[in-house]
Amino acid sequence: MTVSFGLNFTMGVFFAPTAAAYGVSATALAVAAALSTAVTGLAQQSIGRLLDLLGPERVLLGGLTLISSSYVVLAAVTQTWQFVAAYMVLGGLGFAASSTLTVTTLLGRAHGAQVGPAMARAAIGINLGQLITPWAATTLFDPIGVRATFALLGAIGLAATAVLGLLLPVGQRVSTGAGVGESLADRWKVLVSFGFHAATMYVVVLMLPKHAVEQGWSVAGAGRLMATAALAAGLTSAAMVRLLRHYPPESLLRVLYSVRLAALLPAVFVPGPRVLVVVAVLFGIASFPVIPLTMAILSRGLDPARMGSTLAPAWVIHQLAAASGLGVATVVHALTDSYRGYFALGLVFTVVAVGLITPVGRREPVTV
Repeated sequence: MTVSFGLNFTMGVFFAPTAAAYGVSATALAVAAALSTAVTGLAQQSIGRLLDLLGPERVLLGGLTLISSSYVVLAAVTQTWQFVAAYMVLGGLGFAASSTLTVTTLLGRAHGAQVGPAMARAAIGINLGQLITPWAATTLFDPIGVRATFALLGAIGLAATAVLGLLLPVGQRVSTGAGVGESLADRWKVLVSFGFHAATMYVVVLMLPKHAVEQGWSVAGAGRLMATAALAAGLTSAAMVRLLRHYPPESLLRVLYSVRLAALLPAVFVPGPRVLVVVAVLFGIASFPVIPLTMAILSRGLDPARMGSTLAPAWVIHQLAAASGLGVATVVHALTDSYRGYFALGLVFTVVAVGLITPVGRREPVTV
């Protein structure tokens, strides 16, 4: 998760220097981010079937290879369409196969109904990726350049994947019932809430560095701003490991969404660049830690052998909502020259998401 999420969400730090070094317009980069996220969403159903048929370990290693390779390719491209294609296809498919659906399936098979704390621990890897990778990228931009930074981070990702391939035990393939998921119709409110979460989170995480630069921050400062958000998210994820032993995930989700409201209010209404530190810290607390809590609710009592296919629709909704959010944010920015309008929309999304979080009844766990 450190490699996958680190590479995927560090792209926001690359937008401003890439536009300058490659001659690619900032609008094209924002569109590429939306398309890549859409590809990730559209691929989730197929990824879910592969998880059940091949096992999450194989899918995870393939996805990490693709997303790491995307950075190596981005170091060599010379035209805008090549950049968009590599980011969209390699990055989008790689992230689809190596992100939370795959890890949830892997941990769900191992921990069953007690997957919540395990997911919270794994989510710390997300925040490590966000903390380490943007810091590394912004540190490397000046001494070695944007292209070499792409290449180096991609090579590190490939090396980490090779090591993981040696250490990760590969489970047996599953055939009985694989590829046919259970219905999540009784959990539709949680699914819709998850979509509103994604439509807000992706825009803030990917576009806050660009917004910060527009507010007068340096590129390096904007990267460190996101590292601060990642640190806050990591500490929150670590706290969730213990809190999930005493409180239901629904209650913890409501608290996190309340913190998100506190983050977006100053982003919309308080002018000036300094307030973005507060925005980054508060939004970091209420960003990625939402994911393991939502997965803990959705995965209750699911058949482990069909978990990939069953949870795939949740990630289709999540990623397509994120892509739609990025698309709308791009239009809002083009019309107003600012992301504040979309941050205001994020306030509305957050209020709706809170209202949709209701307790989900348990199913009898299926043993295999």
